[in-house]
Amino acid sequence: MKKINFALVSDVVFYAVSVWFLSAALLRGTRAEAWVCFVCATLTGLAAGILTFVLLYRRRSKRLLGKREREQRDALMLHLALETPERVRAALLTALRADGKDAHCEGDALCADGRKMIPQFTMQPLSADAVARLLRRHGTQAFTLFCNSLSPEAAQLLDAFGRNAMAGDEVYALFLRTQTMPEPFICGEIPRRTLQKKIKLAFSKRNARPFFVSGMMLLIMSLFVFFPVYYLITGSLLLTTAVLVRAFGYA
Repeated sequence: MKKINFALVSDVVFYAVSVWFLSAALLRGTRAEAWVCFVCATLTGLAAGILTFVLLYRRRSKRLLGKREREQRDALMLHLALETPERVRAALLTALRADGKDAHCEGDALCADGRKMIPQFTMQPLSADAVARLLRRHGTQAFTLFCNSLSPEAAQLLDAFGRNAMAGDEVYALFLRTQTMPEPFICGEIPRRTLQKKIKLAFSKRNARPFFVSGMMLLIMSLFVFFPVYYLITGSLLLTTAVLVRAFGYA
């Protein structure tokens, strides 16, 4: 929670200060009085900060997983999809027992507190055809399906037959709270630097900082030079770029 709050405050301050400098620079270009520039820029910056807080607070409060936790969850899902069925069942059995459930293996499935648990971890969202095969095989017997994710059709089919599913976030939470994470992960340490990854890094939100600092310095210099047009235009462009990268860049 503290990390999320810090990130929210950082965004609010970033947008408010950016708008303040842009407003002050534009008003300075109109030859307005210094106190008018300061007051109007301050009011505009405060309004931008409040608007940013209102827009981002609810969205950030819904994020249950931080960046590192999301990366660990994704690595776990990849591991479970690539691991042998026997090892997957063993890992789940350990986690269920650590969670206080009376669990044991039953063939290619598990049983926890009298309910059958079926692991089906795949690279793609589990399809409705795969769910239909499971329903056909187990008939009227109730079960809970462990999986990475479900397609919308598969989720509807499970719901129609009154069956439950534990998808990625819930499976990750089970391993996390029971401290039974199956490490090391398969492919967990292999770097994958593709062209798409390089593009994401180039347009990363962290690159907003150098644009912001450069633009801010140029706008500050425009307040003290005799010909501020170049500094106003270049600084405004850099600061606008910083805002766009921060707002729409890759995390």
